[in-house]
Order: sequence, then C-alpha cells, then structure tokens
Amino acid sequence: MSVTVVRNGQVCSSTGVVNADLVIEGEYISSLVEPGTPVEAAAHVFDASGCLLLPGLVDMHVHLREPGDEEAEDIRSGCAAAVAGGFTDIVAMPNTHPPQDSVGVVEFVREAAARAGLCRVHPAGCVTRARAGKELAGIRELAEAGVVIFTDDGDPVRDSRIMRRALEYVGFLGGLVADHCEDIQLTDGAQMNEGEVSGWLGLAGWPSVAEEIFVARDILLAEYTGSRVHLQHLSTAGAVRLVRDAKARGVMVSAEVTPHHLMLTDEKATEYDPVFKVNPPLRTAADRAAVRLGLADGTIDIVATDHAPHTPENKEEWTEARCGMLGLETALPLVWDLHRKGVLTLERLVDAMSSRPAHLAGLEPRGPLAAGQRADLCVFDMEHEWVVDPSGFHGKSRNTPYEGMTCTGRVRYTFVDGRPVFRADEKVGENKRPGRTAFLVEEGVASEGPTPGMPGRKK
Repeated sequence: MSVTVVRNGQVCSSTGVVNADLVIEGEYISSLVEPGTPVEAAAHVFDASGCLLLPGLVDMHVHLREPGDEEAEDIRSGCAAAVAGGFTDIVAMPNTHPPQDSVGVVEFVREAAARAGLCRVHPAGCVTRARAGKELAGIRELAEAGVVIFTDDGDPVRDSRIMRRALEYVGFLGGLVADHCEDIQLTDGAQMNEGEVSGWLGLAGWPSVAEEIFVARDILLAEYTGSRVHLQHLSTAGAVRLVRDAKARGVMVSAEVTPHHLMLTDEKATEYDPVFKVNPPLRTAADRAAVRLGLADGTIDIVATDHAPHTPENKEEWTEARCGMLGLETALPLVWDLHRKGVLTLERLVDAMSSRPAHLAGLEPRGPLAAGQRADLCVFDMEHEWVVDPSGFHGKSRNTPYEGMTCTGRVRYTFVDGRPVFRADEKVGENKRPGRTAFLVEEGVASEGPTPGMPGRKK
C-alpha cells in the first residue's frame, strides 16, 4: 500500500489547528505525527510549509455544460478547474442539453467524470421533465440511480402544486429539492438589480422581491409538507431574514450563497462589462452585508460557486449577454479573505465549504482531519499573493469578474482518495500567471494539465 506524507503543514484537526505531518496510507489518513517524524515507508513526500490542510471542499452548484455546450466547458475541464480550487466533490447542475432528467444522461456525466479521474462529480437530477415545469421527472428512477439533489436550476419550479409534490416525493425517497428562487413575471426583461444604480444607468431593474416571493413560498411548502428544501444562491437581505425566521420555527430549510454575492455589488454594473451580469444579479452593499452576516451566523448554510462558464460571444454586450460567472478557481481565496477580515471563523469556513455541503448532498461525512478519514485534502497556501489572470485558469472559459484582483491564498495541492490530483507550480511568482500545474498520475510521472481554453470572457 502506497504511503504519502504531507509535511510541515497546519492541520485542521478535531482539537483545532495543529502543526503536524499528515500520513496517508492508500485512500485514508493513517495518522497525524509530530513535524519531522521519520516515516520509513513513505513513497511520496509533499511540502506544506506555510499551508493549512483542510478537508476537501464540496461545491453543491456547478455548471459543467456537458452534454451540449462543450465549447464553454466540458466535464474534464470543469473537474480540472474544481481540483485547482481545492474541490474534491462537485454537484453538476442539470441544465444541460439534453437535461439530466433521465438515468442515461446522469450515467453519461458520471462516466465522463470517472474517465477524467480528477474530482468526484455527483449529477443533480431535474425536478421536472426537460426542466419545463409541467410534470415531475422520473424521480424514483433517478433516486434509484443514486441521485440525491433534484433541481431545475436556471429556472424556478414555477407551479406550486408541482413543487409541493416534488418536496413530498423526493423527501420520501431521502433526497433534497433545491430551488432557484425567481418570480419570472417580475424579472422579465430585467438587466440588473432594481435600485439606485439601475435608475442611474437606465437599465431595467430586477427587484429583490422577485427572489423573496419564491423563498417565502418554498419555506411555507417545506413547513406544510414536513420536507427539506434547499434555496440556491440567496442574494437579498429579505431572503436572509425569511430563512432566519423559518429556521427559528424549525422549518427544514437550508440555503447557499455565492462568492460573488459575498464580494461584489451592483455598482459593478456601471462598468457595463457583461462579466458582471449574473442571475440573481449583484445586489446592494446592504444586501451584501446581510448575506455575509447570514453566512457567519449559520442562517446561510453553505458557500456554492454557481460556476457558470460562457463562451466569449455570449459575453460580448451587456443587454444580450448571458448571466453567470466563473467561481471554482477563486472561491476559496475570496472566502478566506472574509476570514482574514474577521467576518468568518475558520470553523465556519470549513463547515460552509466542506462539512455542511457534504451532509446536504448525502456524501460521506467529512470534518476536521483525523486518522481513519478518507484522504480528501485541500492544501492551502495561506499567504501566497497572486493576481487573478484568467489565461491561467484550467477550465475553458474566462468570464471571471476578478481579473486583475490581488488575492491572498491559493491552493498548493489537492488530494482525492489519497491521490495528488492537483499540484501548483511551486515556482509561481507574483508576476507569473498562477494557473499552470502538473497532474500527478503515478509515482514519478506527471502529465500536463488541460490546455487553457480560448482567450476572452465567457460564462
């Protein structure tokens, strides 16, 4: 059995952050030992000086685009972006072409991810056939095939009768319904958040109440049916208040927030750069403060990227551009910045980006690193400064809103089942792009990572 040692790191353990060497045997952590302890059988040694060893990250909201939109992303490139961001497990949204409303499409996604051999991909199933909102998809067949998360993401489940049936049926089968909360009658033709900035720019506004109406509806249906519901990409202060009140009543509701809603505001629209166009839209500074507080106090359970690649032609002009932005390769540094500023404790960061999403997605439990735990690791260089350069990203698309931003902290290694699937270029400097890596496939052998995609901005 192969033995690997990750030396000189600070380990998030059950007793807090400790200086230790972490020993991996096969797919599992075998022990945490004093730094420098000889491990005679070690075949591989990785230096984690200056790094924090975290359990592998889990993202419950990723658009891999395949099948159907492979020019923007495919499953392998999306997985490469995921491991570069420290993610060992991702949930693939079903708004593909064809959609993930059948066992055949779900199995296609799983098999393509297995061939990529990087991170684990857990396909979500559609709530309704073809995501059309007219009738339930084959929920039982999908559940029997191992699907846990059901969503029509990209569109809300508009019909309250169908949403009630979905909550009851999926809940009975042990799954979780996740909903994109948007009253499309209130957002028809909208271009950005409705408020002072949209008034200045003369752009059609997207009111916060359009999100909050469906948040309230889903909470009431979950309370009535006694089922669980998960609310995707919350963005408004009102939505956070509704979830907080519901949890206080014991309603089984969970919620997520994206890094971009934690970091950016609708003032970015003044640049008229389509890279900032997203659904739900970037909101006000007051909304941003509310979602930060909601994440910090646990009202919002998890961080999910809503990673949404697009080709350059779909991000050329604001009014015609598609909504969405990249998230996988920048999520951890951005949330780490909130920790550095005292907004989030380290415990809450780990819970929101690893432990809690794993629980919600029905995955193997994970938490502080300890002997006997599966060796899914994110080795995070806490002080490394780098400038976001999308030409160095591992996915195909380039539609990041953070281009040119200086980040502190980046992933040095990612391990899945004890295998080093990502290793950052340790010679990367402040003036060199941060994205080139080697993917270690066997002892002493490395192969180049995926070729970067087309230049320009996509989603």
